Amino acid sequence: MTIPLSILDLAPIAPGQTAQESFAASVALAQAAEKHGYTRVWYAEHHNMPTIASSATSILVGHVAAQTTSIRLGAGGVMLPNHSPLVIAEQFGTLAELYPGRIDLGLGRAPGSDQTTARAMRRDPRASDQFPQDIMELQGYLRGQSIVAGVQAVPGAGTDVPLYILGSSLFGAQLAAALGLPYVFAAHFAPASLFEAVATYRRDFTPSEQLDKPYVIVAANVVAADDTPAATQQFETIRRARVRGMLTRGPATPEYTDEQIDNFLTTAQGHQLADMMRYSAVGTPGEVRTFLEEFASSTKADELILAHQSTNIADRLRSVELTAAAMNGALV
Repeated sequence: MTIPLSILDLAPIAPGQTAQESFAASVALAQAAEKHGYTRVWYAEHHNMPTIASSATSILVGHVAAQTTSIRLGAGGVMLPNHSPLVIAEQFGTLAELYPGRIDLGLGRAPGSDQTTARAMRRDPRASDQFPQDIMELQGYLRGQSIVAGVQAVPGAGTDVPLYILGSSLFGAQLAAALGLPYVFAAHFAPASLFEAVATYRRDFTPSEQLDKPYVIVAANVVAADDTPAATQQFETIRRARVRGMLTRGPATPEYTDEQIDNFLTTAQGHQLADMMRYSAVGTPGEVRTFLEEFASSTKADELILAHQSTNIADRLRSVELTAAAMNGALV
C-alpha cells in the first residue's frame, strides 16, 4: 500500500548527552528523512523535561530548516494556550517567509509540562478554554484576515501556514472536524481513544478553505533494526526509560535499576504504563512493514507520523532508513 510517512522527532537528550548534541542528532535525522523520502518532520513543545530538547520549538524548526532543502518541518505541536496567537503567527510566519512552502503548524491545548512549570510560564489555568477561539485568531493572522481590529502579524499575514489539530481524545477530533482542519492522533503515547476519535472526526468533518475532505495522521512508535533481537532490545531500553521517567519525581526519588523497572512492569500499574506504547512497530524491516500496513489499514490513516525511538542516534538513523526501504519495497 502507498501511504506517506513522516517523523515525530522527540529531540531526546540521552543520558550523558547535552542539548547541543541532541540538536545535532535532530539535524542528522531530518537530513536522513529527506534523503529517504519522508514527507515531514515535526517537533513537540515540552517544558522542564531534562530528556527533551524541543522546548523552543520554532527555533529548532528554523535551525533544522537551514540545514535541509525540501522536507516539510513544523510543530507537532505548539501548545497554543502557552502563547498568544499573535506571537505564534509571527514566529511561524517568519519561518514561512524564510522557508516558503516547507512549514507546518500543529496545535495542541495541553500545557506540555506539569502544573508548577505551567505557573512558571505564566500560563493562565483557564487558557485551555479559549483554545478554539485562539485557533481562529491565529488562522486569521496567517491568512491576512485578522479578526482583531487593527492588528496584523508581520511577518505572518498571507503566509497561510497550514494548521493541524493534535489530540488524544474526542475533543480534538470534534474541534478539527468543526474547523475543517487535518487531525493528528497521538497514538504513540495515548492509544485508548484512537478509533473512536478518528471515526468522530471523519463523520463530523466540515469542509473549509484549507481542506475539502478529512485528512488523518496517526502517530506510532517504530524501532526497525537488522534483526529482531536487536530491535527488541532497543525497544525494551526505550520502555524502561519512559517508565523510569514517569516514576522519577525530583532529586529525592531513588534511581531505579533495570530489574526494578522490569518487576514494576509486571504489576497492574506497570501494565497501564506499558500500554501507552501499544502501537509500536518493532523488528526487522519486514516485521515493521507488516505492522505499519495493518495499522494504517485499520485506522484508515491518510499518513503515518513515526517516532523512531531508539536511544542511540545511529540506531534511530538506521530505523529511519530501514523503515523507508521496507515501505517503498512494498510498492514494487
